[in-house]
Amino acid sequence: MALSGTMAKKQNSVQLIYSKYTFKKIEIMPKGVRIPRGIDHFNPYITNTNSYLLAGTPTNATRLGITTDEVTQWTAFVTKWIPLYLLYTDKKGSRTTNVIDRLRGIIKKCVNLDKDNHILDRIAASSNVTITDMETFHIKKGELQKGKHTLLTASMIEPISAKILALGGGSMLIKCYSSTAKRAAIFADADSVQFSFMVGSVPPTSALVTGMTKDVSTKGRFKLELGTENAEKHLYIYFRWYSTKYPQHAGPWTSLQTSLIL
Repeated sequence: MALSGTMAKKQNSVQLIYSKYTFKKIEIMPKGVRIPRGIDHFNPYITNTNSYLLAGTPTNATRLGITTDEVTQWTAFVTKWIPLYLLYTDKKGSRTTNVIDRLRGIIKKCVNLDKDNHILDRIAASSNVTITDMETFHIKKGELQKGKHTLLTASMIEPISAKILALGGGSMLIKCYSSTAKRAAIFADADSVQFSFMVGSVPPTSALVTGMTKDVSTKGRFKLELGTENAEKHLYIYFRWYSTKYPQHAGPWTSLQTSLIL
């Protein structure tokens, strides 16, 4: 059916107005994500967190227990990122598929570094952590945590049972259980298991002595990679249920657990 003159004019008008607009894809960071996955969101995150890690005397990285190697890798991300992001900002000139892919590759490596080393979990678990630390690294904790959560008002008393299996190549499989659990899992009042360990031949006297390394796992079943250079040495390790939101209410440490590294 032919359009009337008035209808045709209206249709053409709508088409003309529509053609004046361009639609831009906007990157929206999902809730709960610590490290942004979008290029424009990741840019201030990686540059700001790197500067923050290097600031202070001693540095914030040292205060929060981030190793020199981890800081070096974090800084390397920034070194590679800045010139690529400069190219990316020139949409009509130097923003190419190759530039975009390389930027996304850096984001992926940063996410994997955190996943493998639990950097942000360790920051959250640090006894030295501050509100500014949490805000800088996009870690929600305590009063920063939005939404409804179980309020933990007293220290956990639930015992933790751990099984350690040497897999070879310096790799140790660890399974943690609560008193009623049949499968390895995080206890209901906790959000992680904290462990304190060292490798050597002289057993430590407690989980808090000098020389112990502390870390957390958000899973009840996880691997601890100690390296082939530590084969035939002993792993000395303690465990306790832990809450990154209420670290002051962590459970008691287990007795010393010992395993030969293969």
